[in-house]
Amino acid sequence: MQTAAPPSTSSASDASRSDDVRRTLLIIGGAEDRIGRSVVLKRFVKLAGGHRGHIVLIPTASSFAEEVSESYRDVFTRLRGGDVTVVHPETRRDASDTAMVEALDTATGVFLTGGSQVKLAQNIVGTPVGDAVVRAYHRGAVVAGTSAGASIMSRFMISLGEEGLTPRQRASQVSAGLGLVEDIIIDQHFDQRGRYGRLMSMVAASPNLLGMGIDENTAGEIRGGRVMSVLGAGSIFVINARNAITDAPEARRGAPLLVSGAVVHSLPTGSTFDLDHVELTAFVERHPDVEGAVVPAKERTAASTGNAAR
Repeated sequence: MQTAAPPSTSSASDASRSDDVRRTLLIIGGAEDRIGRSVVLKRFVKLAGGHRGHIVLIPTASSFAEEVSESYRDVFTRLRGGDVTVVHPETRRDASDTAMVEALDTATGVFLTGGSQVKLAQNIVGTPVGDAVVRAYHRGAVVAGTSAGASIMSRFMISLGEEGLTPRQRASQVSAGLGLVEDIIIDQHFDQRGRYGRLMSMVAASPNLLGMGIDENTAGEIRGGRVMSVLGAGSIFVINARNAITDAPEARRGAPLLVSGAVVHSLPTGSTFDLDHVELTAFVERHPDVEGAVVPAKERTAASTGNAAR
């Protein structure tokens, strides 16, 4: 495992946005399997180029960066990934280091670990290292993040917040993210930590944003910023409150929020979802040992309507 050395400075150029580039994100809800079949991480390694790839690991969110780096290096080695370089700016000043930026500029895959969203916002966003991550994405490297590393993918991220099923006024704090996905706010450990309420409260207050809640050991693979495929053990919840009625402008701090008319999509592994049109486009029924045939969403709807008519 290589480790990029600390400080010096570099300026970040604007990201190239060619329509010919396949831009891919792998957004993971945390606690992904590292010792078994490792379905989610195996997919990341494949997207990063397999044994020919160059993975850059960013453990900055973690309080145990060295241990986390070793753990992921072991997993990526077991899964036959390529070279692994650790980029770990411990301060915002470190994130100007030219060696770190150069490592990211040659990466085929970037992986941001879990930990504290606030640390990522402080040490990565708006720095040369953060700009290099954005640049890597736009030139075609896969960018993956788990837990805190998932939240930072969006332009606005939940950095702190209360848990629970009831949406409440001002129950969360928002920080700036990397902006790799637009008009979406992401939450992780979704089912396991009961974060439905806080995500619903965010989209109630900002109905132009879609809410995306990702369960543990589950990932959304987003291609071109629009098409999302779901893989892993749990589900991804997409909350659309664009036509909902809410009392968010008037509710007092801590009060339960009125949110009526929001549409919730629960998307297990095998789902393909159009984030622009906010609709399911295909579904593959998957069980531990059995895979069903691909059935386009429109055909499934027509079949259900026909059965109901009978």
